Amino acid sequence: MIAPGITDDLATLAARFGAALRAAGLPVGPGRSERFAAAVALVRPPNRRDLFNCALATLISSKDQADILRAVFTEVFGPLEQAGLPAGLPGPSPAPSTQPEQQAQLTETADGARTRIDVLSPAAADSDAAEPDDAQQVLRPYLGSSVERLAGTDFAELSDAELTELAVAMRKITLAVPNRRSRRRDTRPGGRRTDVRSTLRQARRTGGHAFRLIGEEPAMRPRRLVVLCDISGSMEPYARAMIQLLYCAAGGASAEVFSFATRLTRLTTALARTTPAAAIARAAETAPDWHGGTRLGEALKEFNDRYGRRGMARGAVVLIISDGWDTGDPEIVRREMRRLSLVAFRIVWMNPRTKSASYEPLAGGMAAAWPYCDAVVSGHTLAAVSHLAAALADPVRRRAMIAAVRT
Repeated sequence: MIAPGITDDLATLAARFGAALRAAGLPVGPGRSERFAAAVALVRPPNRRDLFNCALATLISSKDQADILRAVFTEVFGPLEQAGLPAGLPGPSPAPSTQPEQQAQLTETADGARTRIDVLSPAAADSDAAEPDDAQQVLRPYLGSSVERLAGTDFAELSDAELTELAVAMRKITLAVPNRRSRRRDTRPGGRRTDVRSTLRQARRTGGHAFRLIGEEPAMRPRRLVVLCDISGSMEPYARAMIQLLYCAAGGASAEVFSFATRLTRLTTALARTTPAAAIARAAETAPDWHGGTRLGEALKEFNDRYGRRGMARGAVVLIISDGWDTGDPEIVRREMRRLSLVAFRIVWMNPRTKSASYEPLAGGMAAAWPYCDAVVSGHTLAAVSHLAAALADPVRRRAMIAAVRT
């Protein structure tokens, strides 16, 4: 824990406060610490109580986390009853007479934060009970449900409990894949070709007279979905979320799931569990290289040699979940991606780093694989998974168009 007055820099203080909250079990990442520092700089709390309100409005996502926040805040900044502030925090807001527009903006922001705080804070629970029901019905709709708040949160900032809470919403998502023309045929009246065997079988019921011809057409079957998930240290939070998503949403697609870091591991059997938590735990036990380094090229080569050559990837939709960081030779990635592209129907790459509008494929592995991908999506939040689902269900191969543009 840190002590008050240990630093005079607001950004450093917010970062250390976030580290103390993470040590206490709260999922406070760099994004929430940055929002806390921005709120303090904007509101300029005059006392510890208002400073705690800023933390309450920006650092937690549910009412259950308020007690932990209060305990850590008291240990770091001191009791809430004291009026003083630790060193490094900005002073009170300027007077309205000097900067009326800025003061009005600060007041509106502070009122909005306190409106949310009054609902989340456990200290306000007793006072809410005395208020009429109309007031509670007015305040609570602005917050939305916990699932709605977590849907827009980056997977890297979610705790295990919050990720489990999203399992219900993930079950409502369908990761569908395009259909393919099967060698088998389906019989139905009015088909293009006459199914003689079925027609004669039906004619036996009418004394050998075929009163109706039964036709047949090629059957349509969903393509196989093959998933290669990076479980290295940089991708671990997103790997947990994606494995849970595949367990909840890809049941109809019969997905074949593999994990890779320093080696390739088949997780299809391990994911056949009754609950998402059990499936993730079993997957972590099956993959010995969890949190390891990344050998993207070697993993693709092993998949192509052991599984792709046997036909698992032939005509399939291949989903690769990785940030593109590779400790090996990028030329291996380029060669193996080309091999995979010759047999796969579509290759979709999920890279959470592409959430930034200024992202460029500068990493060696990502730059080598980019020309062979039909679509590259971020999928870093539950709300962004819709783009991933649309890319998987797209029935058009776009790899040729991407290659034509880049040549």
